Amino acid sequence: MRKLVVPDGRETWLLGLAVLLVLLAAAAFHLTRATTLTIAVAPSGGTESTLLRAYADELVRRRAGIRLKILPFAGVRESAEALRAGKADLAVVRPDVSMPGNGLTLAVLRELAAFVTAPAAAGIAAFPDLAGKRLGMLASRTADQTLVDTLAQQYGLHLLTEAPAGAVPPTAVALVPVQEAEIAAALGDGRIDAMVQVTTPTSPAARRIVTRVRDASAEGAVVLFGAGDTAALIAHAPRLQTVTVPAALFGGHPRLPAEDVVTTGSSYRLMARADLSRSVAAEVVQHLFAMRVALAEIAPAAEDMTHPAYADTAEATSARLPIHPGAIDYFEREQETFIERYESWIYLVAILGGGLGSTVAWLRQRIGRIRRERIEVATERLLELRSEARRETDRARLAAMAGEVDDLAASIARYAMNKPTEPRMLGSASVAIEAARSTLRRAMARQDGAVS
Repeated sequence: MRKLVVPDGRETWLLGLAVLLVLLAAAAFHLTRATTLTIAVAPSGGTESTLLRAYADELVRRRAGIRLKILPFAGVRESAEALRAGKADLAVVRPDVSMPGNGLTLAVLRELAAFVTAPAAAGIAAFPDLAGKRLGMLASRTADQTLVDTLAQQYGLHLLTEAPAGAVPPTAVALVPVQEAEIAAALGDGRIDAMVQVTTPTSPAARRIVTRVRDASAEGAVVLFGAGDTAALIAHAPRLQTVTVPAALFGGHPRLPAEDVVTTGSSYRLMARADLSRSVAAEVVQHLFAMRVALAEIAPAAEDMTHPAYADTAEATSARLPIHPGAIDYFEREQETFIERYESWIYLVAILGGGLGSTVAWLRQRIGRIRRERIEVATERLLELRSEARRETDRARLAAMAGEVDDLAASIARYAMNKPTEPRMLGSASVAIEAARSTLRRAMARQDGAVS
């Protein structure tokens, strides 16, 4: 008799359950694991580097869903190139130095304003008055000198990065590097006539420099001014921006400046590649601003962070320095919900779950059919044995048939005990067993009579 191997029903359900659990575990792992982003940080040792390293550490401490892998660079030109080349997901960018074509703004880390502070007695009250003068500047980056040069050119002045030994030409302004501690002395002996800064106006360093100029001025009278004509300057250099130095920022009596000073400047920005997921970008911005207080304890510059200025979404996405849609979602409080973010995965799991359920149902039907087929095969064999027993004359062969009938009966009984079996089919099998045994008994009785 041929034997059919049928999987146990419990094994089938266990297999289906195991597959479902594996799918759920894979989905849970994907949905809950932290997203690691590579961030290009520059300039080396600068304020932004300190801030973003503190941010990366705070993300780990709070077990946030975002992790940052720091990729340090010496300057912002190199960090921008890393974003452009796809080596980083995020980067510190200074747009007036290098603007990656695939970069979109997430946050303004620090705004830089270009402004000049001079003793009132020097007679310098605006950029054109710097003609033929010596302009002191702290040891600065090339980008800051480039910005000052752009402003000087707007007023027909040529910037000399190396001060001449004699008088400065009337169509030029000389840039003189000085240390913070020697500002008063340099103003007193005529090495410089004023100080220029390209920095965040609210920074402690900016306040110290203004204070040193004031201390070196007669009766503490100083003048603070910026580069006017910001619209014209930005038209020539679109990566620059308008920055305002608030009135009385450096003192309220006397007020310095006496009123708001609108000037031209730049910014350090946290940018993301344009194809970064909106939900991930929004999460980066959300954590950055939510952790501001904790970050300020390590990096005071965190207090200078702000969102990019825009009036509406259309302006934000079409600006010369466009904002990432994910950042806009955060600023507009329109971040994706859990369902919106993972709806593709939810649909996939639902589809797979439905498919798995259909597969299990099909397997049950198939196994039930195989089980029925096995009883049918046994029943058919019993009927064959009955027919053969009628013609058989060999006593040994009849005994073998009787043994096979017993085996078939035992097999049917086991299936009837362990598996649900249709009464009709079980009844047919019982009749076939009894018929085969009855025929075999009569055949054996004939053989016994013939032998007698």
